[in-house]
Amino acid sequence: MTGACEAAPARRRGLTVLPLVALIFYDVSGGPFGIEDSVRAGGGALLPILGFLVLPVLWSLPEALVTAELASAFPTNAGYVAWVSAAFGPAAAFLVGFSKWASGTLDNALYPVLFLDYLRSGGGLVLSPPARSLAVLALTAALTYLNFRGLHLVGLSALALTAFSLSPFVALAVLAAPKIRPSRWLAVNVAAVEPRAYFNSMFWNLNYWDKASTLAGEVEEPRKTFPKAVFGAVGLVVGAYLIPLLAGTGALPSETAGEWTDGFFSVVGDRIGGPWLRVWIQAAAAMSNMGLFEAEMSGDSFQLLGMAEMGMIPAIFARRSRHGTPTYSILCSATGVVILSFMSFQEIVEFLNFLYGLGMLAVFAAFVKLRVKDPDLPRPYRIPVGAAGAAAMCVPPVVLITTVMCLASARTLVVSAAVAVAGVAMYYGVEHMKATGCVEFLTPVPPDSLRGSSSSSSSSAASDNGGDDDVEDVCALLLAAGEHAGEGVSVSKENY
Repeated sequence: MTGACEAAPARRRGLTVLPLVALIFYDVSGGPFGIEDSVRAGGGALLPILGFLVLPVLWSLPEALVTAELASAFPTNAGYVAWVSAAFGPAAAFLVGFSKWASGTLDNALYPVLFLDYLRSGGGLVLSPPARSLAVLALTAALTYLNFRGLHLVGLSALALTAFSLSPFVALAVLAAPKIRPSRWLAVNVAAVEPRAYFNSMFWNLNYWDKASTLAGEVEEPRKTFPKAVFGAVGLVVGAYLIPLLAGTGALPSETAGEWTDGFFSVVGDRIGGPWLRVWIQAAAAMSNMGLFEAEMSGDSFQLLGMAEMGMIPAIFARRSRHGTPTYSILCSATGVVILSFMSFQEIVEFLNFLYGLGMLAVFAAFVKLRVKDPDLPRPYRIPVGAAGAAAMCVPPVVLITTVMCLASARTLVVSAAVAVAGVAMYYGVEHMKATGCVEFLTPVPPDSLRGSSSSSSSSAASDNGGDDDVEDVCALLLAAGEHAGEGVSVSKENY
């Protein structure tokens, strides 16, 4: 390529570094809520502590670096869908987008469940099954409405929620300090270790760094803002996990490892500080789950908007409300959350990890291929390694993904295969709708006209180069989406 893949001029931008840090923090973490099961599944404190020291380097940092580089090169709401499209073409990109959207919707179904688990823990509020189902519906509806009101509001809310969600753990660490016995950090009961549950818990608590890339089209100066926000979030996530984990496991007897399940940090607060700290942690958990839901919902819905702007899914998903939010994309994601929220915590985590892993394998492959295929692609932030170094950097996370996927249950394999089959069927269904014109799709300016070449010559060049024009095609689509942006519908609609 001879020129930069410039960002499509967005109609509404507003996210700056700090709100974006908060949204990435909630995409990945949201605080230590949910890490408790890693202590039980790890047979004590040692394995989760080692996990949160080592895995951020082997897994989180490579994914964060890839996100920073490619989000700065392709500042679009399509995020990783655009990266895979540039590397492997639209068919592969559609399947990755579908699998990662399904994974994100599964992930979001956890947060109303975790919210109620924290209310119940330590002798708190206990709801009957019908009341619990109604509570999940009410929470989902309320949080979906907040997301509908605007991404800028969500970003500012995430900042406040981050401060509040982490505040009780500062108190917990201070109160636990005199009671800590470092020898407890070395405790491990090998017979109690559950590898599948342990790796799924660790993987879930450290993934989704790339999710924020689907908000790149809503960020002020994304080429500069994204790298800063990603690296700031890495430090925040690691600290938010390690400090409470070290405080809780160091201050309580090692024999309590079997008690560490969802919501146990409120019990830790009660035992270390008393009822007031338990209530504070429960309130922080509730607020954290609000932030987690909002960040995930934003990523999922804006991903659908970005795919619609690229003509991959019907135009209705690109329609924006008066608040600038993708109305139908939000409703689609919220419906998926409600349908999936009846599943158990462990079932959801294992299913979403497998689907997410499939998508991330494609993302890492796209990152390496773009380094080889188009080394001159303007990358405002570039990881300071060559193509070989980029490939080597991806080896540890790929090994970890493969490990988690190999530990999956037969049920997870069946569900994931069904999702893959559904994705293929949807792709061909969408292609049929485009061919028949029965559904409206966005029609960007043809890429060839933006490159100043004829259709025939471009097709010939693409054939000769083995599809090397995919990067320019994606850039042209992004430019076209921005040029046609308007009120109510993000781009003009025609039959594809």
